[in-house]
Amino acid sequence: MNEDIGPILEHWPYGEDANVRKIVGTDGAEKIQIRLMMEGLHGLLQFNCDGRPDGKLPHGRPFALDHYEERLRSHPGHSGRFQLTRGQAAELLEESSITYQRYVILLQMEDFHRVIRDTMRNMRLFRFLHAHAADGEDRNQLEKWWPYILRIHHVAHAMLRLREEDFDGTLSAVEQARRELDSLAPQEDEVFDVEMKRSRNALDELEKAVEARRPPSEMDLLEREKKEAVRQEDYQRAARLRDRIEELKGRNESDPA
Repeated sequence: MNEDIGPILEHWPYGEDANVRKIVGTDGAEKIQIRLMMEGLHGLLQFNCDGRPDGKLPHGRPFALDHYEERLRSHPGHSGRFQLTRGQAAELLEESSITYQRYVILLQMEDFHRVIRDTMRNMRLFRFLHAHAADGEDRNQLEKWWPYILRIHHVAHAMLRLREEDFDGTLSAVEQARRELDSLAPQEDEVFDVEMKRSRNALDELEKAVEARRPPSEMDLLEREKKEAVRQEDYQRAARLRDRIEELKGRNESDPA
């Protein structure tokens, strides 16, 4: 069996804009390959698009998290006694790391459905580890990353809506992200503070981009027309436009939708 990756790299020139691609593996599973170059050395990083990124089945389950959640469910009435050892916590931390690495690439590839899936799974893992790790350091290891994962999760939702030119839906996803960020308890952690600030800034930038792209509403057009009428000192027309704007506002306020 020829295991030399040279022929693969030879037919895949290195370039900043074309170093990530999807392929179908010999096992029939869809995979992502990343073309790497470091200090003149070339290589490949590959992981599965679905299931665990490394293709493993820890404890015979698709994910280690599935295994430990099942163990918790097998102790009805004793969930408060269920605790993860340091080794078990390390296993989950590693799983969260490779899942994170995948959804970062999936976001770059605009595979937003899979980004949502992976961020939801990692958020489940965050909560499970925080609730059940026996060691305090393990319990809090991932808590500082909540601002980041919430932002990525909701940005993926927003980008799906934006792809359909559902501008209201896009802005609603942005606002939901802000609400969930606001609900996070403050932490005395520099990473948490930095990620909170970065997340808020990223959401602000996305909102500005959506507003710039969204076609003006009837209300926006009437407001512009009214300003133009005032500029031209056509006050009768400006008054008619003002009345029309007030009528629309009243209709919108009474609309149950």
